[in-house]
Amino acid sequence: MAHSIIQLLGSDAENLLNHQCKTISKEQIHLPSSSHVEDIWINSNRSNQTLNSLQGLINNGRLANTGYVSILPVDQGIEHSAGASFAPNPIYFDPENIVKLAIEGGCNAIASTFGVLGIISRKYAHKIPMMVKINHNEFLSYPNKFDQVMFGQIKSAWNMGATMVGATIYWGSDNSTRQLQEVAKAFEMAHELGMATVLWCYTRNNAFKIDGIDYHTSADLTGQANHLGVTLQADIIKQKLPTNNGGYNATKHGKTSPLVYSQLTTDHPIDLTRYQVANCYMGRVGLINSGGESKGASDLAESVRTAVINKRAGGMGLISGRKAFQRPMNEGVDLLNAIQDVYLDNSITIA
Repeated sequence: MAHSIIQLLGSDAENLLNHQCKTISKEQIHLPSSSHVEDIWINSNRSNQTLNSLQGLINNGRLANTGYVSILPVDQGIEHSAGASFAPNPIYFDPENIVKLAIEGGCNAIASTFGVLGIISRKYAHKIPMMVKINHNEFLSYPNKFDQVMFGQIKSAWNMGATMVGATIYWGSDNSTRQLQEVAKAFEMAHELGMATVLWCYTRNNAFKIDGIDYHTSADLTGQANHLGVTLQADIIKQKLPTNNGGYNATKHGKTSPLVYSQLTTDHPIDLTRYQVANCYMGRVGLINSGGESKGASDLAESVRTAVINKRAGGMGLISGRKAFQRPMNEGVDLLNAIQDVYLDNSITIA
């Protein structure tokens, strides 16, 4: 194992690298591999063109032919405002630099908006798989609101050469029913045109904060969000790394089982993430965890930690944006490569 990975994990190294999951066994998980499309998707209802798009994703970048993926997502200019996102490094107001970072960083794909990818698509669509994020939380209306709305048509993404589309649903929100109907329809069209689909399965409801504890990233609530996402036939699920558990028990809504907490999970981050993987049809649908916000000096260590947890839980990779683009490009490339090094290190295995 690369000594730098152990150093970056610091005091967590032993706990993360040697943990063995005794909840949902590794033998039950469908692990990412170079033959993932042939092992899983070839028996599905996905068309030949969609299979080709999925294989194109797996075959690109430094992680080519491993089954793992490293994706650069830059939709924060809409989700958080361009100023909040790009002020730390203004070169990324220019869409071409976003795509250059993904290519130089060895990513499998670039995920961004209709506008960002559309304005450079003729130059880059054949150089790196493009994923168009089709809906966003428009964050300018006053007061602030949280509602994912469609920004364009699937046919427009297809026409620009994109091989994938991504969307977000705020599960648990007042608008989730409308959002799931919109996304289901959009994903059906994407599959008809031969594009792969990726769903950001985020929870969003102020009631998920109980007695000062935020359960938006609890393993049980995010696990169910994932299970709803794969029901919409997402080919890959994007989810935040779980930070706690017991969301259902705290909110006292919905329905769960005591076995979720006594047998299927522990408080170990790998076991909590394993439960997220289990809700993605035991890994048949790949789980990619998000990199989260940039916090400065700790970004590299946090990114490697997240990658180790995702990989050892049975996940498919990382989709990390702000930690990479809110710094000089060469440092962003180094951070993306450090994430990829975790997936390239054969000594880091399933827990």
